Parts: sequence; C-alpha cells; structure tokens
Amino acid sequence: MKNTALTHIHESLGAKMLPFAGYNMPILYEGVNAEHEVVRTGVGVFDVSHMGEFLLSGPNALALIQKVTSNDASTLTIGRAQYSCLPNNDGGIVDDLLVYKIKDEQYLLVVNASNIDKDWDWISSHNDLGVDMKNLSDDYSLLAIQGPKAVEAMQSLTSVDLSAIAYYHFEVGEFAGIDHVIISATGYTGSGGFEIYCKNAEVEQIWNKVFEAGAAFGIKPIGLAARDTLRLEMGFCLYGNDINDTTSPLEAGLGWITKFTKDFTNSENLKKQKEAGVSKKLVAFEMQERAVPRHDYEIVDAEGNVIGIVTSGTMSPSMNIGIGLGYVTTENSTIDSTIFIRIRKNEVMAKVVKLPFYKK
Repeated sequence: MKNTALTHIHESLGAKMLPFAGYNMPILYEGVNAEHEVVRTGVGVFDVSHMGEFLLSGPNALALIQKVTSNDASTLTIGRAQYSCLPNNDGGIVDDLLVYKIKDEQYLLVVNASNIDKDWDWISSHNDLGVDMKNLSDDYSLLAIQGPKAVEAMQSLTSVDLSAIAYYHFEVGEFAGIDHVIISATGYTGSGGFEIYCKNAEVEQIWNKVFEAGAAFGIKPIGLAARDTLRLEMGFCLYGNDINDTTSPLEAGLGWITKFTKDFTNSENLKKQKEAGVSKKLVAFEMQERAVPRHDYEIVDAEGNVIGIVTSGTMSPSMNIGIGLGYVTTENSTIDSTIFIRIRKNEVMAKVVKLPFYKK
C-alpha cells in the first residue's frame, strides 16, 4: 500500500486511515457530517495526492488527446481545463479525467487513482504519433482546498488574484512560498475553491502554510468520506460506481462531454447509440421516506419489477434525506417519476429529480 507525502500528518491528526485505490488514505477526522458542513459553509482541505497525472508533450499531443477522449480538447486555451472521458471499444468508459492545457503542445491529464496503470496503458496503446508521455503520478501531490471561504482564506499565500480564476481555469504561479504551482479552480464538491498541484517535496510546506493562513477562517482537514457525500449532493459521477467499463457516456448523462465534431475511440458506435436512443439512463432520486439507498440496491417499479440498480447513495448531510444515483429503464427516467428502492425486504418510494440535489 502506498502512502502520500502527507500520510504522517494525517496520522498525527488522528485521522481514520483506510486503504483506498492502493493508497493509505484519510477517510475521517471528526465525522462525515461535521466535515461536510465545513466545506459547504467554510473551507476544508483534502489530500487527494493519490490521483494520477500524465504529461503529454509534442506537436501531436493534441491529436492523441483528441483520439482517446470524448470531449473536444481543441477548444482549450492555455490556462483552461476540461472534463472528459476515455471511451473504450465496447461502448463503456475506461475512465473520466481532467485535461489541462499547460502551454502550446503540452497537456496535463489528471486521472483516477484506481485507474492510473490502466489509463496509462490505454493511452500508450494509442500513441502511434510519437507523443512524449511522462507519468508524474508518483512525484506529484494534490491538495483540494474547497469551500466558499477558500478564496479569501488563501489569498495571502499568493500574488495571483484567486478571485479572478474562473471555474475550470487555472494559473501557474507562486503559492505558499513555492514557485510553479498549478492553482486550479476545479474540485469535486460544488462549493468552490481550488486544487493545488505541486511536487511531493513541496506539499508539506504548502499544507502547513495553508492551515496557518486558514486558521482565522476555521479551516479543517477533510477526509474522503465527506468528499463522497459532497460530490453525490452535486450528482458528480464516481468511477467504479456510476460509470465504468460497461456504461456508455450517453447512458450516464455525459452527452455534454461527448462531441461528435471529431473522431475518437468508438465514436461511430456512440453516435449510432445517440441516434437510436439509450435503453437505460442514470437518474438522480430522492427518498420519499426516511431511508438510505446504497450501492447495488435494486430499483423496482410499482408492480415490483426490477427496472434498475442504485450506483451511489447516502443520507445527504446538507438536506437530511436519502439521495442516490442509479440506472433505470429510459421509460422510468423522466423527472418526477416514482420509483422504489428495494431496501432489504421493503420497497421504499423515491422520486426522480433534477440535479444537483444540493442547491446553494
């Protein structure tokens, strides 16, 4: 099991540590609900250094990215990031990822921790264009400083105007006394903030200065359990739960990152699927009684027929109701449709709703 450069700090803070994607990661500090609330109302810091980073460089870097990703990376300008996915040959998804345009002919791909080797092998297998690929995953750390107070709390650490960095944009600059840090207005919580990319040798200094600067704002370390409840309240997909090798981006509601203005892996078949219509869709639902939906619970109709399966579910800390995502047959996917979640031997009513669950 791998450690991040900050594992010793998490342990000294009393975090509950558990294996996650091959890493020893902080899951909890003081409790999911309390940590969730800190990010929704203040500012919290996640160590997400388990994520993978690939640097693609050279005159054909964009061409390779266009070939393996579903979104149109040609629209990126320097300082912008893009959410995308890697389609496989069978209609499913190898992984979802972020694509950053660092400079002309240089891009940073940020992938899920559990898929680093799989993604590297997949992209490499398509690299017949001579693109220089570097796997930086073991050398770089990533902090997610998230919450509505993040800009104000962190501004003293940099001369970069944090309030001027638009969503899905980034700057490379000095932060917490370290040069050449990527300060990215991205995240997985829906509450604003930044993701900070730096070298492993630099991250402890940045962590310490972040907590010094944020002390007056009530900053706290946050575990991965709250990261999951925060992302679910926004309806953000989690690879391995809501999307995987067998779910198409169109079924998952990711048509907006599937651009048929270019050719990419399996694009012809996905285009046909779009034209024919999908038979199942990923929907968001709220429980109509006090109950908690869980991954792999069956979804049934009023007659008890199985129409789908729950992919993610929790008791929403912000709303205090059971919420979830799941695939259902297309005829049961319209907003306000009534569905039922089979929880043990009970069929508990739920309603299909529009995302996000949490409205600021």
